[in-house]
Amino acid sequence: MVAPATTTYLKWSKTPITFDQPDHPAHVATPGRQALVVNPVVGGTRLTKVLMDGGSGLNILYAETLRGMGIPMSKLSESNMRFHGVMPGKKANSLGQITLDVVFGESKNYRTEKLTFEVVDFHSAYHAILGRPAYAHFMARPCYVYLKLKMPSPKGMITVTGNRQRAEECLQKG
Repeated sequence: MVAPATTTYLKWSKTPITFDQPDHPAHVATPGRQALVVNPVVGGTRLTKVLMDGGSGLNILYAETLRGMGIPMSKLSESNMRFHGVMPGKKANSLGQITLDVVFGESKNYRTEKLTFEVVDFHSAYHAILGRPAYAHFMARPCYVYLKLKMPSPKGMITVTGNRQRAEECLQKG
């Protein structure tokens, strides 16, 4: 006899996430031009140019960023990950993986999750890329028109506003 499956809900799934007029910035010059660039605390360091990329299946940390954070390469665990599409025309091998705490929010309302990053050794305008694994861990939802990211927390909704100036700088550096 077959029994019906019991639904197991993910943590935070009861919390609705909406975007409406109070989220709307004063001015949206070119909707969709700029990427969602945020500044979470990663491994105890505030990173100011982190790309939220819902199209990426990986969280990526650049070796240059890792060195800047004062984390030695000896902390990486082995990874045989090969991927492409991060840099046009380039295939990349991961130097290794590292799991770090990632914090969004402010001192009165924040969330911390452990995320695993593939570390790569090529130049980027960004410090890191947070992909679908990060969205899933935080149960976060983006609004690319408003350049906002929302996620539930024990003390209510966290709204992270993307930095338009840094997004534009990263776009120019390409």
